[in-house]
Amino acid sequence: MRKKIVVLTGAGISAESGLKTFRDADGLWEGHDVMEVATPEGFSENPELVLEFYNQRRKQLLEVTPNKGHTNLVKLENDFNVEIITQNVDNLHEIAGSSNITHLHGELLKVRSSLNEDLVLDWKKDLVVGDFAKDKSQLRPHIVWFGEMVPLLDKAIAITKTADILIVIGTSMQVYPAASLIQYVKANTPIYFIDPKPSISEDQFDNLTIIKDVASSGTDKLLQVLYKYTI
Repeated sequence: MRKKIVVLTGAGISAESGLKTFRDADGLWEGHDVMEVATPEGFSENPELVLEFYNQRRKQLLEVTPNKGHTNLVKLENDFNVEIITQNVDNLHEIAGSSNITHLHGELLKVRSSLNEDLVLDWKKDLVVGDFAKDKSQLRPHIVWFGEMVPLLDKAIAITKTADILIVIGTSMQVYPAASLIQYVKANTPIYFIDPKPSISEDQFDNLTIIKDVASSGTDKLLQVLYKYTI
């Protein structure tokens, strides 16, 4: 049986493709306070601003491509059973070719009803006030905003518990509840943490190896290590 690898990815893996993270600029995201553009309250107060903000993010996403960090994870599927849990709302893992992806914080290329989170549509064009779902409610970005429940958290926990190997790439490990997932791995599970500025140290977790590097070259190093596990 092939070993199970669970990968938790954050904004750092997409940064190399040209997508920015709000944590790179003292809480500002493309010049906006995240509380204005990434909360239910912000949407209620100024829906035009919020929708235009995500329209710009959507346009930016459609102009970028996966990087080697993404494609190296696809290579792992040749020899391992790989599941990716991503905090990212982009579709770069899908474009790269990964098969099993759980989007913990939603997807930028989807929108949903403001009243029914299960009424979801694929969406690549601009979204404006007056675009309605079938239930007559305003469509909103299919994004888990600050202060909202994370619907797929239980699924992500269940996936993490199955890991024979856990890989964490490009995340600050400071955004909860996603940061708590590392607590759910089985005892003695090897953990690899790839980040140029790691926020944790190897003495904080058993069997933790830190690769202090960006996603592309860090995953190159990781692949060299992991193939001793190949069955």
